[in-house]
Amino acid sequence: MSRPRVVIVGAGFAGYQTARTLARLTRNKADIVLLNPTDYFLYLPLLPQVAAGVLEPRRVTVSLTGTLPGVRLVLGEADDIDLEARTVHYTDPEGDGGTLSYDRLVLAVGSVNKLLPVPGVAEHAHGFRGLPEALYLRDHVTRQIELAAAADDYKNRSSRCTFVVVGAGYTGTEVAAQGQLFTDELVRKQPLREGMRPRWLLLDVAPRVLPELDERLSSTADRVLRERGVDVRTGTSVEEATSTGVRLSDGEFVDTRTLVWCVGVRPDPLVAGVGRPMERGRLLVDPYLQVPGHPEVFACGDAAAVPDLEKPGEYTAMTAQHAWRHGKVAGHNVAASLGVGTRRVYRHRDLGFVVDLGGVKAAANPLGIPLSGPLAGVVTRGYHLAAMPGNRVRVAADWILDAVLPRQGVQLGLVRSWSVPLESASPELARVAGGPEKRAGATGGDGSPADTGTAGPGGSGPARMSKAEASAVRDPGNRPAPEPDALAARDPDAPRAPDPGRPAGPDGSRPGSDSGRPAGAAPDSPAFRGPAEQAGPHPDKPTAPGPVRPVEGES
Repeated sequence: MSRPRVVIVGAGFAGYQTARTLARLTRNKADIVLLNPTDYFLYLPLLPQVAAGVLEPRRVTVSLTGTLPGVRLVLGEADDIDLEARTVHYTDPEGDGGTLSYDRLVLAVGSVNKLLPVPGVAEHAHGFRGLPEALYLRDHVTRQIELAAAADDYKNRSSRCTFVVVGAGYTGTEVAAQGQLFTDELVRKQPLREGMRPRWLLLDVAPRVLPELDERLSSTADRVLRERGVDVRTGTSVEEATSTGVRLSDGEFVDTRTLVWCVGVRPDPLVAGVGRPMERGRLLVDPYLQVPGHPEVFACGDAAAVPDLEKPGEYTAMTAQHAWRHGKVAGHNVAASLGVGTRRVYRHRDLGFVVDLGGVKAAANPLGIPLSGPLAGVVTRGYHLAAMPGNRVRVAADWILDAVLPRQGVQLGLVRSWSVPLESASPELARVAGGPEKRAGATGGDGSPADTGTAGPGGSGPARMSKAEASAVRDPGNRPAPEPDALAARDPDAPRAPDPGRPAGPDGSRPGSDSGRPAGAAPDSPAFRGPAEQAGPHPDKPTAPGPVRPVEGES
């Protein structure tokens, strides 16, 4: 008798924990298949430390095959789900299609960057939700400091030394805090003229930073940021982003080459394509994490609207804590549906929050006890080490080395601006010129903290199309990856001639993406509550207003 097959789509916090829990409970009694575009689980909370040069990139990536025994990894991105046929169609990294049949399905596709209808944001801002975006930001910031140190024009130096972060939630606050320390370290090696110092602006329409947290944590973070030199502006939004700066809601124009978009996330639009009831872009499930009408289908993480039994009438927030716990319950319930154990409803109790502010500073409230300063820093790092499913020794070693050795302020040049567009549906993957076609037909959502969208058509394999057609279909912004010569005209660091080892041509955004900007949702609607809704110019962005883009929901 063949083993029942369980297909898990996505290996973020929810998907990874589901696979781990299910493999432990079933003990090879089920064929567990994990479909994911990368071969690693990304520990998102430490991504700002990668961008700031504290941690090496591989430290925050945990091998799926190395830590999930009994789980079969299939590299690819789901682009169509047929609930009636019980199949999942996907496209692999080389553009070939495949189909997985299932007896049980777990949708844990996570979330993507949330866009707002602000002119110029899609063209000139980068996000912060994937490793490519963190690597790009690290190189970009380093380059701006180096160029500013060699520039003769004051305005040019000032613009390059100004970094704008939009959204003062978890990600934006940590990016600004780590970024200020990183650029101050770079300036010690590349002294700026006339006593100029790197300037970081943190913007949000909310009345305070970290608006979703306790006011004491918020005030601690605000104080640390201001003492460090970060220009925190609450109640402020971006009205327009250009290649040379951003115009704020108070009328001020800030000259800058860097705009980091951290205004929040929205559910991956793939779930909207299953044709089941949605809640603000998230797939509705019952307290057992099952999709009503399809008991063989489970959903968890950011893409699932899970009833909050502690707050009747509400749904759990899109956070890493909830996603991790969702995964554990989903694993138990899938196993129970196969005759192993009993199922359980999802309940939670907040254990507190931690916010790493760089150096020895942090803000934390474990078990409701507010902490700040070095003690909070110890608790925060201890929490991350305990939560990480791997690489703990390597992460701790990097922290020790960072405390005693200077950071290496060098560019790796691995990720270009156009390869991490803000509208990308797959922030975990960098776009590659001339790359394979992926999930065709993916479009953006309808706005709200979680946008909806439509998934591309399924089939036995992707239809072949021209590069231009593939780019227009796959990239929600209809923006093909630039040809080498065209890129050189916009990006001074780009090669002027085609790389003989790599085809030059358009590349689309990843399959099943939610790369559209929210349509029809007002900026002051609940969907956009929390982080700021603005964006600013990007230092590595093309000087011409041509389209291009990139990274943290804390889940």
